[in-house]
Amino acid sequence: MSAGTRPEKPAGRFRRLLDRLSSSEEELQSAELQQDAQDAGCTRICDCDDRQIVKVTGTLRHVTLRPRAGVPALEAELFDGSAALDVVWLGRRSIAGIEPGRKLIASGRVSLSHGRRVLFNPKYELRPLGQE
Repeated sequence: MSAGTRPEKPAGRFRRLLDRLSSSEEELQSAELQQDAQDAGCTRICDCDDRQIVKVTGTLRHVTLRPRAGVPALEAELFDGSAALDVVWLGRRSIAGIEPGRKLIASGRVSLSHGRRVLFNPKYELRPLGQE
């Protein structure tokens, strides 16, 4: 150890409090979502590659009904704190429980469409409302 350098010490309670107070609400929510994804054993969305089969979790930020090739499609943006991914259910106008602010786990094969990650017709599991 050279002069002027300190050994790395785990952050204490006071340091964590200062970090929380100096962080924005968005940063805190992102960190919480990323920790939730790690705890659930899911892949971070930013680490998802084209054609990879993944299991991801996060919060739905936007839900819209948008036709694709003349077929109704329910689209939702899933955000896990690291990046966003579009979840698309083809042939569906609505799905009970799929609404902004809801947390869910989705799995399927990622594809890239116009530079965005997309999961088409994924298997999904709504997270219990008590965990939100």
